[in-house]
Amino acid sequence: MSGNGNCETIRRPITVEPVRIERIEIRLLRMPLVEPFETSFGKTDTRIVFLVALDAGGLRGWGEVAASRRPLYSYETVGTARHIISSFLAPLVLSSPLTGLDDLASRLSTFKGHNMAKAGIELAFMHLVSLIKGSSISALIGGTRSRIAVGVSLGIQHEIDALLERVRRHLDLGYQRIKLKIKPGRDIDVVEEVRRRHPDILLSVDANSAYRLSDLDHLKKLDEFGLLMIEQPLDHDDLVDHAELQSKFETSICLDESITGPKRARDALHLGSCRIINIKVGRVGGYSSALQIHDLCLSRQTPVWCGGMLESGIGRAHNIALASLPGFVLPGDTSASSRYFAPDIIKPGVMVASDGTINVPDKPGLGFEVDLDYIDACTEEIEHLTAP
Repeated sequence: MSGNGNCETIRRPITVEPVRIERIEIRLLRMPLVEPFETSFGKTDTRIVFLVALDAGGLRGWGEVAASRRPLYSYETVGTARHIISSFLAPLVLSSPLTGLDDLASRLSTFKGHNMAKAGIELAFMHLVSLIKGSSISALIGGTRSRIAVGVSLGIQHEIDALLERVRRHLDLGYQRIKLKIKPGRDIDVVEEVRRRHPDILLSVDANSAYRLSDLDHLKKLDEFGLLMIEQPLDHDDLVDHAELQSKFETSICLDESITGPKRARDALHLGSCRIINIKVGRVGGYSSALQIHDLCLSRQTPVWCGGMLESGIGRAHNIALASLPGFVLPGDTSASSRYFAPDIIKPGVMVASDGTINVPDKPGLGFEVDLDYIDACTEEIEHLTAP
């Protein structure tokens, strides 16, 4: 696969007879969340969903850009991603027929950074290729699972009873792992109470870069609670301090924001910055990089799992396909559609079975029907890009 870094790879050439992209469509939708979702960097109650569609030969592939309105999780925003796609990436995609994922990734690598913008295009292209080749996306990328295990990410609650009610409810729904968002002042006591109520559940925490290395003594208290992992405790772009923290932690550190591509993943493993990696296809630039990171981690026997970024059903469908790869051995954050959106923009919505698993579609395409009427109803802006 194309990408940066001399990483071990499992070859899975994803090629197609040359296909000319006739039009790229950008849509911005406004979709309210079922309930507000709070992390260490703020609260979200409405999501601007950024969709990308590629049209070719009467077929349409859908992708999603995971950027938010403000540069809190990442420097990318809805505005920057739209500008990058319209002004720089789209002309590369429209310039001549594409022959596969490597070809697309090579073209997009002309420009530095902007992984979320690139991912939106790569996701749409992979959906399109799956339709052209009559294969599921999971099969195209080498997926081996017919069902994936899932957990749930619970936002910060300012009343412990409200959090405990959400933990109980999602355990009753079958979710295999509970992840708690934490920040200074809402951490040790919260985790202690959840663990006291539920001594045997698979439990993890996610700090979204809320702490510093100077908080080491405080953070080490988390070792008392038998956590699966603590996710991204330190700066969003750090590897070195995480390596020092991991050397003094019994609990495994998982890196999220710090892993922006295959080289960063390799460097993190070399430094000992983490023992687990969260692969978000939207964060790392699309399937081309996500597959490389997966293959690297699989060769190093490093567990990976698939995180989420409040995606709509289109992004969620791509996450399901990615999580079907053999290296995804931990429950991911691909919750049911109804966890965030009611309704979603796919039919039927993603559903979690009582055993905490989601079915991996085995038919061509996303495996879900795109609800064009509801997309139209939610659309605030639309732009069409064609070759000159």
